[in-house]
Amino acid sequence: MSANEEPAVTDPDADPDVDVDVAANLAAVNNAIAAAADGAGRAGDQVTLVAVSKTQPGAAILPAIAAGQRVFGENRVQEALAKWPDLKAAHPAVRLHLIGPLQTNKVRDAVALFDVIETVDRPKLARALAREMAKQERRPACYIQVNTGEEAQKAGVLPEETDAFVTLVRDELGLNLAGLMCIPPIEEEASLHFALLRQIARRNGLDGLSMGMSADYPVAIQFGATLVRVGTAIFGARRPM
Repeated sequence: MSANEEPAVTDPDADPDVDVDVAANLAAVNNAIAAAADGAGRAGDQVTLVAVSKTQPGAAILPAIAAGQRVFGENRVQEALAKWPDLKAAHPAVRLHLIGPLQTNKVRDAVALFDVIETVDRPKLARALAREMAKQERRPACYIQVNTGEEAQKAGVLPEETDAFVTLVRDELGLNLAGLMCIPPIEEEASLHFALLRQIARRNGLDGLSMGMSADYPVAIQFGATLVRVGTAIFGARRPM
């Protein structure tokens, strides 16, 4: 598979895993978010849960929607296009976030489908998004992905380059910049990366912080996360692609 190809998409109508109680898992995650927010002296409604539905078929997502979840995250544009247009048409209140890398050749589809793009990470992509948003007259909110661990294999702007990139994205291109996003290295203490992202956001006057996943979202909330991206704790193990 080349770097510009995406893997085959799972059947969006496949049967869900009957052993996973999505509604119960969702309730447990929401309770944990509320407890973490309370422990940090924050209101629970200051934190939005992004239910990460990547690799999950549409049938597995429906119980979450029925239980009241309205914000979902997908990693790949191609996969999202296979299942979300119908889901969004049937449930207009649902908001969809792109939380995986975005290739410039997928920008048109991403702008049309997603309500939030969390992975703006390079000038070429930012400029392509600005052009496409102007063309479609649609302005999804954007987050800049920061590579807080400076990992060579991971996407994201380096911390020392983020201020200049914020200026480009927000001030020069006029994108609807809501905040910053990060994915800490798995072998390092996540709190250090959450603290760094918060520091960068504050000095740039940004309120949105998308950080924290199934293993560490309570810690992220302590450091000011406004979005937490949780998948396996809700839907169970990822399905093979």
